Amino acid sequence: MADFGLYTYQQEVVERALKQENIIIWLPTGGGKTRAAVYVAKKHLETTQNAKVMVLVNKVHLVDQHYNKEFDPKLGLCYAVRKVSGESDEKDFFGLVVQDADVVICTAQILYNALINKEEARHVELSDITLLIIDECHHTHKESVYNKVMRLYVEKKLKGEKPLPQILGLTASPGTGGAKTLDKAVEHVLEICANLDSAIVSTKQYAPELKKVVPRPRKTFNIVNKRDRDPFGDHLKSMMTIIHDYMDLPPDFKLRECGTQEYEADVVVLEQRGVRDNNRLLAQCALHLRQYNDALLINDTLRMIDAYRSLEEYYSTKSTMAIDGTDFFLLGLFEENQVELRNLAMDSSFENPKMDELQSTLLKQFGSGVPSRGILFSKTRKSTHCLKDWVLKNRALKDAGIKADILTGAGNGITYMTQNEQAETIRNFRMGSLNLLISTSVAEEGLDIPECNLVVRYGLLTNEIAQQQASGRARARDSQYAVVAQAGGREHRRECINEYLEELTGKAIDRVQSMSHHEFYLKLSELQRKAIISSKIEESCKTEKRRSNTASSIQFLCRNCFTPVASGSDIQLVDNMQYVNVSPDFKNHYKVAERVILERSFEDWEPGCRIRCKKCNKEWGFEIKYKKHVLMPNLAIKNFALETPKGRITVKKWKDVPFTVEDFDYEEYCQENFPDLFD
Repeated sequence: MADFGLYTYQQEVVERALKQENIIIWLPTGGGKTRAAVYVAKKHLETTQNAKVMVLVNKVHLVDQHYNKEFDPKLGLCYAVRKVSGESDEKDFFGLVVQDADVVICTAQILYNALINKEEARHVELSDITLLIIDECHHTHKESVYNKVMRLYVEKKLKGEKPLPQILGLTASPGTGGAKTLDKAVEHVLEICANLDSAIVSTKQYAPELKKVVPRPRKTFNIVNKRDRDPFGDHLKSMMTIIHDYMDLPPDFKLRECGTQEYEADVVVLEQRGVRDNNRLLAQCALHLRQYNDALLINDTLRMIDAYRSLEEYYSTKSTMAIDGTDFFLLGLFEENQVELRNLAMDSSFENPKMDELQSTLLKQFGSGVPSRGILFSKTRKSTHCLKDWVLKNRALKDAGIKADILTGAGNGITYMTQNEQAETIRNFRMGSLNLLISTSVAEEGLDIPECNLVVRYGLLTNEIAQQQASGRARARDSQYAVVAQAGGREHRRECINEYLEELTGKAIDRVQSMSHHEFYLKLSELQRKAIISSKIEESCKTEKRRSNTASSIQFLCRNCFTPVASGSDIQLVDNMQYVNVSPDFKNHYKVAERVILERSFEDWEPGCRIRCKKCNKEWGFEIKYKKHVLMPNLAIKNFALETPKGRITVKKWKDVPFTVEDFDYEEYCQENFPDLFD
């Protein structure tokens, strides 16, 4: 093992995996879990007949990272190592790729799709795989795609079907699953073990070596007092009170304190209730109140001008969506107060003291004369953009040599980054042309980011797993992990709770590891049987719910103006992916807007233009061009209300609609819409 560059503590944690046991390796961020997994894969390939290693990751960028950094350099000379993600053409014949490769690195969704797809070129059986490596395996719970894969595995195991692959999970923390007591935390760890059909291992004998190789950073709480006066925030609250009075809040509904996450949850429920009760006044007021509450939350964390701009941006689009007195009242309220709000936001004497403390924290590190690298973690993509703007305009930070840029999750939209942009930013950080990343949680987990000597958590309320992942980014010697928070505030309290939960996780794992072999595997079997039964019952309930209504009995309404625009029978599912409206009459209800640009390409379709409600301008989704010439609207269900025989409802995801969506038949569609071609 020494010739492979493994530390002794890594050798300790792979011992049982080398004996072909199912194992979860628990090592801290920076502890070399991936390198240990590559070693297990190498030994497995050398000693197993017809070996086939599959490496699953939960984010697209990790496919390239694991391939380029670890698996191909270590195994590529002797074995066929392939990588496949949703951006690869190989996904369309994944079954053939697996047949020809020794090692395949892919997203979990790719494998799950292949397991349930019966088309020969795409299909894969679990029995085709001899070693299944699952990265960041603490995500194997509930309805995650990792758990969907492992549920298929566990079902086969309980039926006695063989062969099945050996499982190797990797995690920096399984967490406590929200548990606050040791017994409940133990239960959570056992559930993760059951879902992965694996025992959990960590270094015991060589723990001192691990501490030396992966030193923990020095943690500081940089606490600030609440500002004495907040006229900007007070003005926002007075405007919210006006809206409260205008909308005539239902007597049985009580809103909690403005400027809190709890208030946000309340107005989300209030909007849903307004839609359900056909009360547009209530629904629209709730939507606007959420924006004001967002501005209060921004005001609490960032600059006042950032909070003002968030409202200004929201209302810049609202004038084109106004259709009744409610809209004109809400729009008028903002316009009447806009100048006053802007003036208050520009008054530096009431600026957020957290920003001063954040500046001081950054200057202590970057102004010390020591070459530094840091990550500033913030909650949202919007907040990272605000913080970058602040850094670039701050003379003191500029003079300290801070060169900052944003690192956020990949996706579609103005505030998202493409995969290439992510890679370029990390490359610049590694080369030194950047020395501060302003990041969302995307940088907490998995990304190959160079050692940092400063990690700052700012305005974050996350669980103990995210906290440990972030802390693990401060790997340089004498590094600092700083929490900038208000005295007694939510972030301070949450950070303290997370410290307790981190300890609790360790105790829970110790308890699980101390169980006898017989007791542990008896408990695993019991949990697995319960999980499969629960899953079947849940799926049965969903199927029953979908069967309870015919598609034609469901009416689609624009969620903003409540105009009926489609029937459930108009909706069909394309390639198990896109929910489209196949009715030619639907075009009468929408107008096309700007073109959608996606970084990746797809086999059978390409994006067209966004579509909006003709009456109120509400965005509904975007058109797709299928097989180069069939143009169909692809709908986002969250933008619609559903009128059912039992009343009006809203759902977040298509899987929750109360009717069965038929699969799209391309040939049938063409015969109906282009009959001349078939004469």
